[in-house]
Amino acid sequence: MKFLFLMLLLGIGLFGCTHQDGESNKPDTATHASHEGKHAHNRANQDMNSNPFESMVQNFDSPERDEWQQPEKVLSYLGDLSGKTVMDIGSGSGYFSFKFHQAGAKVICADVDERFLGYIAQKRDSLGIDATEMETRKIPYDSSTLQEGEADLVVIVDTYHHIDDRPAYFSEIRERLKPGGELIVIDFFKKELPVGPGVDHKVSKEVVMEELEQAGYTTLTLNTELLPYQFVVRAGV
Repeated sequence: MKFLFLMLLLGIGLFGCTHQDGESNKPDTATHASHEGKHAHNRANQDMNSNPFESMVQNFDSPERDEWQQPEKVLSYLGDLSGKTVMDIGSGSGYFSFKFHQAGAKVICADVDERFLGYIAQKRDSLGIDATEMETRKIPYDSSTLQEGEADLVVIVDTYHHIDDRPAYFSEIRERLKPGGELIVIDFFKKELPVGPGVDHKVSKEVVMEELEQAGYTTLTLNTELLPYQFVVRAGV
């Protein structure tokens, strides 16, 4: 499994979900799911590696992103984060990590790329944020390294399509969340959009829901109305 984290976070009838569909795609078959899991992330990683680090940071933190990412809506959707611990998988430049901290959360900034973690640490220190309140953590390609009972909330934004063997990866997270904890997946609709990766790099919302069901999540909610270019899956244990 490889992913270089970027973009740096009602449902289908799975366990009581209600469906609000903003995509025109037909549901994916198992063949499509296999393709999306095993091949698309490799091409996405290759594309990311071709971009200079500085340009990625500028893109992740740009005012233009604020317009379509609409972080205020995301934070409102997540609810009160005061006193909670949030793991931001694929934290990248810390676009959401710093917002989670400002909202009162302790944040674990998790990424496979030391350059992003160094960038976050430098910015964190310059802002006078204690490292115990915003931890940077280098994670391997096949595990979040989340410890049992360590986080109330795990958020993965625009990064799901970079992960291989996702049912196993997210099953591990499910087992280690605090009681009542949640996983939030935010990613792009699998269609042509003015932002985000190409269609062949994306994973459809149907596949995300199916894989998280396989990972053992018993409460799945799909929201396709919150953001203009992305769907949100809220997964509980």
